[in-house]
Amino acid sequence: MQTKVTVIGAGAVGSTTADNLVRRNIAEEIVLLDIKEGVAEGKAQDMMQTAALLGFDSTIKGVTNDYVQTAGSAVAVITSGMPRKPGMTREELIGTNAGIVKSVVENLVKYSPDIVILIVSNPMDTMTYLALKSSGLPKNRIIGMGGALDSARFKYQISQKLQASANDLNAIVIGGHGDTTMIPLIQHATWNSIPVSSFLTQEEQDDVVKKTMVGGATLTALIGTSAWYAPGAAAAAMVESIVRNQNRLFTASVFLEGEYGEEDINIGVPVIINKKGWDRIVPLELSEEEEALFKNSANAVRNMNQVLKDSNII
Repeated sequence: MQTKVTVIGAGAVGSTTADNLVRRNIAEEIVLLDIKEGVAEGKAQDMMQTAALLGFDSTIKGVTNDYVQTAGSAVAVITSGMPRKPGMTREELIGTNAGIVKSVVENLVKYSPDIVILIVSNPMDTMTYLALKSSGLPKNRIIGMGGALDSARFKYQISQKLQASANDLNAIVIGGHGDTTMIPLIQHATWNSIPVSSFLTQEEQDDVVKKTMVGGATLTALIGTSAWYAPGAAAAAMVESIVRNQNRLFTASVFLEGEYGEEDINIGVPVIINKKGWDRIVPLELSEEEEALFKNSANAVRNMNQVLKDSNII
């Protein structure tokens, strides 16, 4: 049986996600769906014309707002919604993007009841919470991508400071996917099992954390919109772990029921990703300071979630 993956939204992030999927032959069939007539079809055809040059065998099909074509998808990545503009907070995106994400989720589940859904749309933790509450799916089949991206950005900043290969680093970011809510765990970061703190001064470590936390905003200021290469790569890596049952450990926004001292919230924690979606939450031994930061982050995410409730969206 062929594996099908759907990507909702043919903008920069969605098309980059699809491009990563086809280049790595992660699924036999990829469906790229957008509401704008011809955009997904055109981008899909453009990507298919690279097959003879790049050597992949996956097929990608572009469709305009036709969810029948997504039927039987194992995984869907939702990137649709308004991107963040310079000066715009993720909170300001809630009203616009909530309606879009809720409609997309309902359509996906209608045609693929066994689907695993990966949320990229911002504000990501709140949109993941909305997807869970509106889908009726088990909690392990709704995943928010943000922590995987933030952790990749964290590794980049450490690699720049150390002049080391990012591939030799282990470093994760937990908490909310926001400039003030993410928590780069610098004291847990290692360079081939040796603590990064053995190589960097406290001032250098603080600089890495600061630059990681404003990573998204820095790019938005430089290019005038949200980033797409790293988000697309992060989404594709998580899809690969699901489709190929790789049991990779990512930070992802998942629903907590007492883990890390939190209830009724989707927020970034370390999890194992496989064919079940997220399989289990990995506990971390946090310092008192880290625990306090995580609680503050959870409170900030809850405040955003409250907008959904106050607006009767959920």
